[in-house]
Amino acid sequence: MTTTVSFSFQHRPFVPYARDYAHGESEPWHQHDCAQLLHILSGVVRVETRSGCWVVPPGRGVWLPSGTQHAIRVTGAVAARTLFIDPLARADLPASCQIVQITPLLRELIIASFSLPEIYRPGSRDERIYELVLDEIRGMQVLPFYLPEPENDGLKKLCQQIREEIVQPWSSAQAARLMGMSEKTLNRHFQRQTALTFSEWVRRAKLMESLVRLAQGHSVLRVALDLGYGSHSAFTAMFRRVMGISPSEYYREPED
Repeated sequence: MTTTVSFSFQHRPFVPYARDYAHGESEPWHQHDCAQLLHILSGVVRVETRSGCWVVPPGRGVWLPSGTQHAIRVTGAVAARTLFIDPLARADLPASCQIVQITPLLRELIIASFSLPEIYRPGSRDERIYELVLDEIRGMQVLPFYLPEPENDGLKKLCQQIREEIVQPWSSAQAARLMGMSEKTLNRHFQRQTALTFSEWVRRAKLMESLVRLAQGHSVLRVALDLGYGSHSAFTAMFRRVMGISPSEYYREPED
């Protein structure tokens, strides 16, 4: 059963909310009758939806459209700042779940929103801040931290096994044998159901697991070896290819 959480916006377009989580905390399946921007200041949050899994590293955020059923699992001490947004506030708000980059400007605007009054004068500074937040949300950069879930039960079980045995050097040939099909058929099914080939899906799964382990304070070398990479440099090359920067650079505090 999924619980629906409701918000009353009255005169303002969104409601800010702050919450800190302890390591290991979780929230069961629920949904909101509004859109949600969850900004993570520290730690890592794994957001599960019916269509897949999203990992939110520190300094980034996850956008959840109104009515999205989701559950949350926390790694590390997480400080979260959330905006619950009236779905009618703008006609062009993002229509799908996505992990997003939170710019320094948007980060400061989220902080400032906690001091905004619920009722404000038209044309006032308060109104302009509310509107600027919505403008910044429309321009958020989407990040590749989504692991799509296939619909087929057999592929779902295979994906679960891969996540449980992520250290293994999974190949499409090995997976195809487990599924009793050819590599070509396996990749066709993966491409159709997840928009990724099997090898791309495995790389994405390893990347997302690395984000969780790095946030736990594990060294880059340990994470590389734990995830089946032969060396620090091989893992760093994969990470840099996807993220554009090295793991150590990525987990520095965001600069203003």
